[in-house]
Amino acid sequence: MQVTRRQFLKISSGAIGTVAAAEAVCLGADTTAVKEQAQSIPIKTGKQVPSICPYCSVGCAQIVTVNDQGKIIDIQGHPDSPINQGTLCPKGAATYQFVNNDLRWTKVKYRAPGSDHWEDKPLDWAMDRIAELTKKTRDDNFNEYQDMPDGKGGTIKKRVMNTYALASLGGATMDNEWNYTHQKLMHALGVVYLENQARI
Repeated sequence: MQVTRRQFLKISSGAIGTVAAAEAVCLGADTTAVKEQAQSIPIKTGKQVPSICPYCSVGCAQIVTVNDQGKIIDIQGHPDSPINQGTLCPKGAATYQFVNNDLRWTKVKYRAPGSDHWEDKPLDWAMDRIAELTKKTRDDNFNEYQDMPDGKGGTIKKRVMNTYALASLGGATMDNEWNYTHQKLMHALGVVYLENQARI
């Protein structure tokens, strides 16, 4: 007799279900202890704050549970959201570990030019350093005017107010609002090269 894969799965699941039911009924399996233990597991309680997943720009809604000290104790999908209806992708489901993680670095790793080792620096120092170097690079390489083709085989000097020395590459963790604000900042600096990695 030739048994197809589908028939094999049906027979196997039926046999497993029958054995499980027989053990529970005929062999007198007592599940009271399991039920009592399940009831004793503490439920995380606190203030529930609606939020949005910080990863991609889909905008899945989350419910963030915080305790009296304002510490995040749980993050779940929001069932009332028309976007994700309470579900989260693996990255969204791991956002609790994104916030509370003993292995997360809280300082910036910096290696000075010509150095052979890394130093720990505070985030404020790194932000100031990035701003300082961005301004210096822009100022040193800013183009107020540029020779452009005039359409007749020659060139004409046009006002461009830009720089080719800076570029911006956005990531999928940036939501639409941040992308809009970020490109406004880059355009204000005169940055021409703007790109964003998106998965939608």
